[in-house]
Amino acid sequence: MKGQIQPLRITLKQCVTLYKAIHMLDEKALGIMKEMMEAFGPSGFEREVNAKVKAYMEPIADEMLTDKLGTVAFSLKGEGPTVLVAGHTDEVGFIISSITKEGYLTFNQLGGWWDQVLLAQRVVVRGRNGDVHGVIASKPPHILPPDERKKVVEKKDMYIDIGASSEEEVEAAGIKVGDPVVPWSPFSLIQDKKVAMAKAFDDRIGAFVAMEAMRRIKEQGIPHPNTVVGAATVQEEVGLRGAQTIAHKVDPDVAIVLEVDIAGDVPGIKPQEAQTKMGKGPGLITYDRSMIPNQPFKEFVIETAKQAQIPLQLSQMAGGGTDAGRIHMNRAGCPTVVLTVPTRHIHSHVGLLSLKDTENAVRLVIELVKRLDEKTVEGFTAL
Repeated sequence: MKGQIQPLRITLKQCVTLYKAIHMLDEKALGIMKEMMEAFGPSGFEREVNAKVKAYMEPIADEMLTDKLGTVAFSLKGEGPTVLVAGHTDEVGFIISSITKEGYLTFNQLGGWWDQVLLAQRVVVRGRNGDVHGVIASKPPHILPPDERKKVVEKKDMYIDIGASSEEEVEAAGIKVGDPVVPWSPFSLIQDKKVAMAKAFDDRIGAFVAMEAMRRIKEQGIPHPNTVVGAATVQEEVGLRGAQTIAHKVDPDVAIVLEVDIAGDVPGIKPQEAQTKMGKGPGLITYDRSMIPNQPFKEFVIETAKQAQIPLQLSQMAGGGTDAGRIHMNRAGCPTVVLTVPTRHIHSHVGLLSLKDTENAVRLVIELVKRLDEKTVEGFTAL
């Protein structure tokens, strides 16, 4: 009939396209992700990356917070319980331990490194005159006896070569004992831009998920029955230190820690060794070395993911821990869970993760924040 409003008809393909447009990381999100991953920030030297976090979140947050160790936090105020959503921004790196007369740099590790992933990898040394590029090297195999060639070179026998030929040249380059070092590894998207490749996913992807979830809550006006505090914590890789200080300052009623998980879809890994797979959804850690999660909260996450139709993988990490290890013991205790983005090749120069998993982790955090009201949070510890 003339003048009558006609119903909107779209095809299934158009529905899928529309869904992806609504539920995908936009250019702004990918831009800050790239900036964060490429930033310089090993444990104890997180100032550059956390300055980026602060600058990005200041226009979004109702309040910015810092502690005296370097963690930066950002809150969206509301009524009800305080929900801490945390991810650490320090990356595994190195610190210069000595300079040889010939101009080579020895180093100690900041965080855990496996010796076999280090040789021939490019690094960046941050000295007083700026960044200096170098490569991790050792005695060439050509001059080793046959039996020594079969042995794994240990970190103590490696050095960083910046192209200098004397101690004086290293000094002229502005490098001294105590200067920090990180891998050189540019951010890139591969597999038709479905997979991200970079250093420092452990655990800047966790901080990114917290930031993106809070950005959407603010920009889309999503109601939440709580005050939600995001945190970019420091020095996790050397002892969960920033988690302890920011938890003391925020004193949360409940906490969601965001981390990477070891993707088990790599040749040689048995199912019981690493349960999550890249591209199959975010993970929920049911046990690790530092924390057994609050069980009602764990079940709440599982049910929420089911209701929101978000894929969720259950995993364990018997050989590792997270910031949750300190946060869940804050003061009188804090119900805590750990959500993860499955990531291949963590603690190396190059990691890989799925942007779809990252997106679903953001969605899950938002769905949890929407539901964490006072009665629900009190129920996590009721007997």
